[in-house]
Amino acid sequence: MTADRDEVLQAVSSAVLAVTRHLSVREVLQVIVRSAQRLLDARYAALGVPDDDGSFGEFVAEGLTDKQWDAIGPLPRQHGMLGAMLRDGTPARLPDLRKDPRFEWWPKAHPVMKDFLGVPIRDGEQVLGIIFLANKRTSGGFTRGDQDLLTLFAAHAAIALANARLYERGRELAMLEERNRVARELHDAVTQKLFSLRLTAQAAAAMLAKAPDQAAAELERVQRLAGEALSELRAVIVELRPAELDRHGLAETLRKQVRMFDRLHASSVTFECDELPPLDSAVEVAVLRVAQEALHNALRHSEARLVSVCLALEGDRLALTVRDDGAGFEQEESRGLGLASMRDRAESVGGVMTVESGRGRGTTVRMEVGV
Repeated sequence: MTADRDEVLQAVSSAVLAVTRHLSVREVLQVIVRSAQRLLDARYAALGVPDDDGSFGEFVAEGLTDKQWDAIGPLPRQHGMLGAMLRDGTPARLPDLRKDPRFEWWPKAHPVMKDFLGVPIRDGEQVLGIIFLANKRTSGGFTRGDQDLLTLFAAHAAIALANARLYERGRELAMLEERNRVARELHDAVTQKLFSLRLTAQAAAAMLAKAPDQAAAELERVQRLAGEALSELRAVIVELRPAELDRHGLAETLRKQVRMFDRLHASSVTFECDELPPLDSAVEVAVLRVAQEALHNALRHSEARLVSVCLALEGDRLALTVRDDGAGFEQEESRGLGLASMRDRAESVGGVMTVESGRGRGTTVRMEVGV
């Protein structure tokens, strides 16, 4: 009995240590789910975080492929067993989830789940999240001992999750201070250069008729000042990194945006992604902005039925592809689609962007950059 108890405590200790190594809230949520899945030997595991509206603001799961997850659709909100636990905040252990009166329905692509165990993650009276497990791999379903074990793990996971949230809030405050600093730099440096640029251009215009050589020298100065201003603006834009990238990373940020577009638009919008290595901050920002602009064009202008977004590793290069089956366009009609801006973003990080399109042939936007 003592040996069994020691093994259980060792398993919980290992799981807790795995969680506390991470500081990002998203990473902590994912590691909690994976650790709980291994600890209780469950086929499926999930963790829902409540929002201020009584629904799930975030939801992570293990045991599902990306294809299954995309087919299931939007996050669970307030229905069924998950919604009941969200409202009650009490543990639930069921031999067959489908026979419980609180069970309502599953999306068509949802896997079949039978035995079920759910435990809240609490910080005092506040419910930080709820761990859900289903389909224990060993026969007999989840036991009372399993529930006690998961409750013990959840108590420790709550500390790690609360710490991660405090860490991220601290980072957000630091980022706000940094953004204010960047705004001051933008005003002090770039604005002064643009002011000088304007005065120099006016002087060149005045000299053009009477002193063309001096005017040419002034125009060369205009060109140099414009280049310096553009470089500083690009540096500022790179520093204004979207908060979502720090919280979720490029792949998950783009996945969330694709899901949102898929829900909001009549077009079917899909996302595929290889496992990505750590990326340079400026590269993440550039790829995200190009993807956002390409998605905007596809959904607003192309009348596409299908839009696909793909992030793929091709050797030592990252390739973003946004493809639609819409109306397409000819190159002379491309004004107003932001193509020049997308190319500038790609080139600012040493990448290249290409566009293939034509009347009735849809559009493919592709960006490649070294990683």
